[in-house]
Amino acid sequence: MRSLLEKEEKRIENNNMMNKSVVNVTYIIAAVFLFMVGYIIYFMLVESTAVIANSANRRADKFADKIVRGSILTSDGKVVAETKVDKSGKEKRNYPEGKMFSHVVGYDSYGRSGLELDTNFYLLTSNANIFERTYNTLREKKNKGDNVVSTLDYNMQQTAYKALSGVQGAIMVMEPATGKVLAMVSKPDFDPNDIDNVWKKATAEDSKETMLLNRATQGLYAPGSTFKILTALEYINEYGNAYKKYSYECEGKSTFDDVSIKCAHNEKHGKVDLASTLAHSCNTSVANIGTKISAGGLKTLCEGFLYNSDLPYSGVYSKSRFKLDTHSSRKEIPQTVIGQGETLITPLHNLMIISAIANGGVLMKPYLIDSVENYAGVRVKKFTGSSYGSLLSADKASLISKMLEGVINDGTATKYLKDAKYSVAGKTGTAEYGSDGNVNSWFIGYSNVDDPDIAVSIVIEDADTAGVKAAAVARKLFDTYYKNAKD
Repeated sequence: MRSLLEKEEKRIENNNMMNKSVVNVTYIIAAVFLFMVGYIIYFMLVESTAVIANSANRRADKFADKIVRGSILTSDGKVVAETKVDKSGKEKRNYPEGKMFSHVVGYDSYGRSGLELDTNFYLLTSNANIFERTYNTLREKKNKGDNVVSTLDYNMQQTAYKALSGVQGAIMVMEPATGKVLAMVSKPDFDPNDIDNVWKKATAEDSKETMLLNRATQGLYAPGSTFKILTALEYINEYGNAYKKYSYECEGKSTFDDVSIKCAHNEKHGKVDLASTLAHSCNTSVANIGTKISAGGLKTLCEGFLYNSDLPYSGVYSKSRFKLDTHSSRKEIPQTVIGQGETLITPLHNLMIISAIANGGVLMKPYLIDSVENYAGVRVKKFTGSSYGSLLSADKASLISKMLEGVINDGTATKYLKDAKYSVAGKTGTAEYGSDGNVNSWFIGYSNVDDPDIAVSIVIEDADTAGVKAAAVARKLFDTYYKNAKD
């Protein structure tokens, strides 16, 4: 009898364990199901538009069968790309401003580029009146696509474009507090209205043409003396308040780790501290600092400033490069810390660095789309700036900013910007390339230092031959901004 009872108890225990397992599996399946339903709802409400609008999604091209591609406008209402439809219904993309917006707006052929690529989904979506859309659909007539209003300012773009007349290089202008891009110009340029011939010329087997390359976001240049900002920051990071005691006697040229370094025109700067080292862009002093800081620390700092990293930018760009590390030869340090050697950066990335300094250490993600409107001008979507995060502390940003004012007030940019009616902080740069002594001219900086309005990043290729200095171009950009602000 006892044996039967024990068997029954064992059977009940086994059943309970089995039931418990079934219940647990049921709960797990139910939880997975609810998660999947929840994610589908979230995706449809939050992420679906972004995925569909992604420039890599080619399905949007199918909308062209039913939609006439919308226009692209500047923030002040100038049409820079539009679709013309003739009496027979044939469509042709037209660029009223020709070359002036060629790289930033791009072209609608051969895979597309620029805003034509990035905003493809919006341009091929129609938010016209629903009754109008229904009526056109019944008549098998195409609806008018939405218009994209960019962040670009026509006057700033025009000034930047004219400033690069006859030279090669790139210019970007951005609001550091928002990330809003006001101008982007690259030279040499091209006429998007003649894209068939441009493409044929640029892609010919023996072609050396680079006009399709957007130098503002894809051009890689030695940063020259603009890099000294990061060298100075690493010195401050390692020495703390002791940076105030830094002192060096510049004699115009010197040797560091068997590498000869000279200042521009062999100028003797005399006794300099850290601030005057930046103000006068003293190469020998910066090379001396290079002997006192950690190569590994500098690499960590640079990567914290997005070297060797993806950038928070939705368009096409090149990654900047920084190779110095703890395994590098000591002979690589003097050239690297003054912005030469193997270090390369894009004007876009340099703009991000100076904008973060201007914005108290916080980098705002650069963006080019302000809003989307239907063809009648009714807004259907608004874009705003977003923060990437802090690249440096507010205290260090303020400290560097004060030093960069010295560049303007008593340094290498004095002749171009000191007499301006607005305050400026910035850094000039001269970067050698090739073996013939050719140099590129850099300027990165921002205006209205206490509450910055705009930041600029400018590079002029072969500046000595061209006779154009980046700091002089910066003056034109700042003047245009404040002239238009008053108007």
